[in-house]
Amino acid sequence: MTNKTKRLTESAMLLALAVVLELISKLFIPEFPFGGQITIVSMLPVVLISYRHGVKWGFVSAAAYALIEMAIGTKTLMAAFQPGYFGDGVLIVNALLMCLLDYVVAYTMLGLGGVFRDRIQKPGVALMAGSLVALGARYLAHVASGYILFSGYAEWFFTHEDFPFPALGDAILSTLSPGMLGFVYSLVYNAMYMLPEMIFTAVVSLLIARIPKIVTKLN
Repeated sequence: MTNKTKRLTESAMLLALAVVLELISKLFIPEFPFGGQITIVSMLPVVLISYRHGVKWGFVSAAAYALIEMAIGTKTLMAAFQPGYFGDGVLIVNALLMCLLDYVVAYTMLGLGGVFRDRIQKPGVALMAGSLVALGARYLAHVASGYILFSGYAEWFFTHEDFPFPALGDAILSTLSPGMLGFVYSLVYNAMYMLPEMIFTAVVSLLIARIPKIVTKLN
């Protein structure tokens, strides 16, 4: 088996593992009341591809993963192209922008997982730091999408009965301008599921790096 074939085979297996972990998560981990869900470190296999094979190949694999995520999220994507999802009428530009930011850009950013593999000598620290950068970049893509497309939900979000910090919500509403309110809403909303995901992924990446074969650099 050639190196190229090994790389393709391993990457396909890790992408499949990422999908399996996400689907299992959907069965056992409930979504947050406002949407979003923590997974069983489903993005770590994609991060690992980048670490083992380099960032360039990591981006290729992560882009493939983005397409898979679009297939998994078909129901949401189809709804975005229906009347009323973004307001009156069918706003095609908004729907396309959501596809770009929340899927193509967000998941392709996981290709940054190997950014520290040649900069930090300790494999565990390098993989952990790479996972934080990769998932952090995905988080920022979602923040941009939320701010641009869904800022209108900000007041509803901070006054909803399921918002865990009502006093904080009232303070935010009374002090921030409408533009800043939308930005803070997107920061908080996406942090509710992405921050725990980043922490869990970083911890698990540090643990699995104790197995030398897992963090062997192949390119």
